Amino acid sequence: MPKREEGNMTVREAGRKGGETTADRYGHEFYEEIGKKGGERGGPRVRELIERGKKAEEK
Repeated sequence: MPKREEGNMTVREAGRKGGETTADRYGHEFYEEIGKKGGERGGPRVRELIERGKKAEEK
């Protein structure tokens, strides 16, 4: 882990702290909902990329 001066935190530590605060504030269901939204948004793109990959392998 990167060295740091006293009182500062790494990006990893800050992310963990923020994630824990969000989990405490909104609960597990919040993460389920945003994950579902992300899947709905990104799903068609993922399917498109998979199809492109399959076609590229056929060539």
